[in-house]
Amino acid sequence: MGFFDKLKAGLKKTKDNFLGKIDTILAGFGKIDDELFDELEYILITADFGINTTTQILDALKAKVKENKETDPQKIKALLQEIITDMLDIEGKQTYGLDTNDVPCVITVIGVNGVGKTTSIGKMANLYKKSGKKVLLAAGDTFRAAAIDQLVIWSQRAGVDVIKQSEGSDPSAVLFDACTAANARGVDVLICDTAGRLHNKKNLMDELAKMSRVVDSRMPGITRQTLLVLDATTGQNAVNQAKAFSEITPVNGIILTKLDGSSKGGIIVSIASELNIPVKLVGVGEGMEDMQPFVPGDFVKALFEE
Repeated sequence: MGFFDKLKAGLKKTKDNFLGKIDTILAGFGKIDDELFDELEYILITADFGINTTTQILDALKAKVKENKETDPQKIKALLQEIITDMLDIEGKQTYGLDTNDVPCVITVIGVNGVGKTTSIGKMANLYKKSGKKVLLAAGDTFRAAAIDQLVIWSQRAGVDVIKQSEGSDPSAVLFDACTAANARGVDVLICDTAGRLHNKKNLMDELAKMSRVVDSRMPGITRQTLLVLDATTGQNAVNQAKAFSEITPVNGIILTKLDGSSKGGIIVSIASELNIPVKLVGVGEGMEDMQPFVPGDFVKALFEE
């Protein structure tokens, strides 16, 4: 099964919760009116598009209906696809993912425990390695021994090295060693795991700032990115997490995991529209190949396609 087919299958719960209801509503209306828009509003909100994003979508839909002098409710789906695709394509790239040409680089991966952060790092390492890049991992989540062990397992699956210390070590010390090793080995991509907690924003901010200073001192001028991992199954809570992390550190992109287990795929539109942060990678399974670059057009096609 190709990745698009997996994406389509992964969005089945969202699709059943969204497209089926839209088809039913549109079949019951002979014209486009305020009552139809009210019904669409309810469907979008229950599919976890969120209130603000739903309002944006409906405002754009009403404008297109007026501009096109549209009266046929059956044309609504095509207009929705166009609007949602535009909202997701924040930077006009059409395809998002890892910039394999912008190397060497350091990528810091953040996110709360349980979202699939460590597995995402392993899959990212695999994507970079397949593109011909030399990759090194840094086990910066030193607060959980399981996190270190898990990253080692994923590094072995991806066929890349990992720099680690014992549980409870200073994450910045781990990163110092990783930067030193990256310089010595001619590494293209250094990916650093971080502690998956957000109970104290100041502590986490201080920790990330300290790690940033280490990179500045050991690898001055290097390209840097911060990627946030979110779990699609958590719905609007994922948006709240993204807002909280964005207050702590600039976030360059989102990795959205567990789309295959979610009925809340609309969250991906909410994240893009409310935070203006591109979704770069999406995960639809546990396998190494089940995380791929995000293509807005493919996502919308999978969501709407019969």
